[in-house]
Amino acid sequence: MLFAVPTALLGVLIAWGLASPSGPESSSTVRVLAIGCGSLTLGIATLAWMGRSERRPATTPAIMWTQLTAAAAVWLVAEITLLVLNAAAADGAPVTSLTIGHFGAFVSEVNVGRVGVAIIACAFAVVCYGIYGFTNPETVPVAPALVVSALALAARPITGHMAQQSFGSILDAVHVLAAALWFGVLAALALAVPSRGAWAIWLPRYSALAWRCVLALVVTGIVNAVVRLDSLSAFYDTAYGRVILAKIVAIAMLVALGWWWRRTWVVASAAHRMSSDGSLRRAIGEVVFMAIAFGLAAALATTA
Repeated sequence: MLFAVPTALLGVLIAWGLASPSGPESSSTVRVLAIGCGSLTLGIATLAWMGRSERRPATTPAIMWTQLTAAAAVWLVAEITLLVLNAAAADGAPVTSLTIGHFGAFVSEVNVGRVGVAIIACAFAVVCYGIYGFTNPETVPVAPALVVSALALAARPITGHMAQQSFGSILDAVHVLAAALWFGVLAALALAVPSRGAWAIWLPRYSALAWRCVLALVVTGIVNAVVRLDSLSAFYDTAYGRVILAKIVAIAMLVALGWWWRRTWVVASAAHRMSSDGSLRRAIGEVVFMAIAFGLAAALATTA
């Protein structure tokens, strides 16, 4: 999954080239890592929940809890770093000049700060629950980790710019969670490194989930773009529009790739005609490509 980090940062860099000087903020590089790790945490929990009654889950409970805890721990560190960067930006000073008093005021009085603290609390709770799950891997249910991870990922978009519109918070939350599941479950499946037989079971299930996520992502994304952009010319006249256009292109390419995979990879895997290594390479490749779209999305959040 480390291969996805450079491409996620590439997405931020592309957005910077399209939007500068109107954004994005430098904190976008940390934001995309936080979103990616949060999505991976949600994906691991979702994959485990999907296999809760299966005799042949994608991975063993002990490995699942180890991976979930590790992903949540990195997510926690990224969110703490992001909170500090946001506090410094609000104070108009470098991080090294941020005082405890100003940081305290940011997290207690500013909405972005309060939301950041709530997300950190959720990530910390998932880490603690993951450690507990690791001590009792066969009996501890994964549903609480799934729910708390989803709440943490939805917290920031719920309070974002779309919150001022009717149903805006719901649309933004659906958009973010759909993207997180699309990316996170496939990444979790790749981390599980299942056998050819397990791929034959789990890849078609992921494919069924993925197209629903894509549908939700596209519909909510269209609504968001219509609300934010006044005209078609805004796609090239404004920094925000140019980044949205780049994101649309990336998602369109991913949708085309997904369509092709459903006709080739999924069919071959379900028929046990695809090796586990072949499936793993394809999964990693798609996750790495998805990370570019995540980088664009993270940058979009801080682009005027």
